[in-house]
Amino acid sequence: MSRFLKIQALATCAVLGAIGFAAPAFSQDRPDKPNVVLLLTDDLGWQDVGCYDIDEPCPYETPNIDRLSQQGVLFRQAYSPAPTCAPSRAAILSGKHPARTQKTHVVGGAPPSPYTERTPLISPWYSGRMKLSEITIAEGLRENGYRTGHAGKWHVAINHFAFPQPEDQGFDFTRAERGVTRPMRPNRLSGFASDADDDPYKLDEDGFPFHQNVADAMSFMDEAKTEPFFLYHATYLVHAPIHTRSERLLRKYCEKMKVPFPTDPKIWELEGQRNPFYGAMVEMLDHYVGNVLRYLDTTEDPRWPGHQLSENTYVIFTSDNGGMERHPGEIITDNYPLDKGKINAKEGGVRVPLIIRGPGIAPGTESNAMVNGLDFYPTILSWTGTPKSAEQHLDGADLSSLLASDPTDASLIVGRDGKPRDSMFWHFPHSSMQSTLRVGGYKLIRNWDDVLQGGDNPLELYRLYDERNQRADIEESNNLAADMPEKAAAMNEELQRRLDETAASTPYLNPNCLRRLPNKDKVCEVSDHGRDGNIVWAKFQTNGAKVVKANLIYTDNGGERYEEWYRLPAKMVSDRVEVELPKEATHYVFNLIDENHFLVSYPTMKFAKDSSEPYSKRAIVK
Repeated sequence: MSRFLKIQALATCAVLGAIGFAAPAFSQDRPDKPNVVLLLTDDLGWQDVGCYDIDEPCPYETPNIDRLSQQGVLFRQAYSPAPTCAPSRAAILSGKHPARTQKTHVVGGAPPSPYTERTPLISPWYSGRMKLSEITIAEGLRENGYRTGHAGKWHVAINHFAFPQPEDQGFDFTRAERGVTRPMRPNRLSGFASDADDDPYKLDEDGFPFHQNVADAMSFMDEAKTEPFFLYHATYLVHAPIHTRSERLLRKYCEKMKVPFPTDPKIWELEGQRNPFYGAMVEMLDHYVGNVLRYLDTTEDPRWPGHQLSENTYVIFTSDNGGMERHPGEIITDNYPLDKGKINAKEGGVRVPLIIRGPGIAPGTESNAMVNGLDFYPTILSWTGTPKSAEQHLDGADLSSLLASDPTDASLIVGRDGKPRDSMFWHFPHSSMQSTLRVGGYKLIRNWDDVLQGGDNPLELYRLYDERNQRADIEESNNLAADMPEKAAAMNEELQRRLDETAASTPYLNPNCLRRLPNKDKVCEVSDHGRDGNIVWAKFQTNGAKVVKANLIYTDNGGERYEEWYRLPAKMVSDRVEVELPKEATHYVFNLIDENHFLVSYPTMKFAKDSSEPYSKRAIVK
């Protein structure tokens, strides 16, 4: 039997609940540096876990995660840094807000361009990767004597395997094996796991398929446990493709949800939490989380003989964004009572489960304190006694005092200004085109589509919680912007301050849109371009609207499958823009932005939807 299988067998055979978790008393021989396990799920919604049930019972069974909630603190008002995975993951690892790092969406690194000829708004340029210069939590901990491990999804670069990889940013061990989440062949109604010894997904004693991803996580802990360790276990579950290698679980949820066993492998269109494939995936996730937790609970700590690893290990369990409710041809889940889901800045897209257990944390506590994935970095630094680099900027708040004393007292969360933090913001200038701010129980949504086009609904204002922090309108169903214009204006002003402070990039209007747009006839025209030594320039003619900003968008790998483009500010001199062209550039494009927020690209770029043509085909060749 392999080491991976031995470790999984050890964890799986442990009797559930045999070891009760309680906050241990601190003793002199307790190791100074506790272990930290950050367990990040993928697309798990706020209402996908049993212990988070409100209003309507959740059909998905999550006994291990529910048990974890009784061993630590369950946060009811926890948020991801972004409504999509890559910016959220980069923010958690770097401690910086996505708006500040210009890493606001998945993939990135492309010239701004409209999706189609009828698209009125253009998303701004955003970075294709988390910068190598960012000091990740792994790098900080490794400098403090920690072994650092990553198992699972990375995805903070232009593609899953692009530079930089985990080993480039502080991880001693990394493996991205997808395990049971690999697509099933020829479809999701075939290739179920069996008891056969040669089956790579051989069912364990509890009837769950073998999952290499969780085996990697436990293998790292087993090999690293003689030293303080940090494990970033970024499971691929429960991200699409929506499928399960457990036929038993699929049939179980068909029966439980009272739906027929699927016959079409491509489509599932029943509304609500009625997708049996997804139900099976959630229970599989719970089982593998249980494997990790039972390993910690049943393994003696070599650094603290007579004690289990769990007694000196902090565990953070959360999700990278809100639940993905659907994609073409498939209804996945339902985030009700929260509105919307992944790729939207409404509550369903950013509110996530969060449970934290560990030394000195009182078990079985629920907290309504407002927290964010950005808070993990400073909290882990505090737990581990790891100093922050003097030049390092962290946007989150340290939760260690809150967790150690009274998790229900939100005033213990102190912001960078030294005062109790009562606000946070999100910036998502893509897809839903929203920037949002929450202050206390109120939440403001700025809809860039209406802002830029003069629409009827530029601002939405909701009261999520009342003055006692009791639920009021978490459904975001009652827009108060018209009834409370002063409140909306004040929060909008504060939102703008946050956007300015982080130098956030905002959407633009498309001057080539076939639809009628105000002031479209006033955009400038580029009449000429050239190069003087290392300086490239473009001359333009205004048509009524002042050009207020210009950028150079360039690439050093034009013509490749994954072209990555970068942005430099350009200098405006009278009727032309100019900038020094980087030596490594192969192709470049000028972007001019006018006072009405129209973006003029020269040369004109392809539509974003057209994947058959590289952007460099239309760019200026160096």
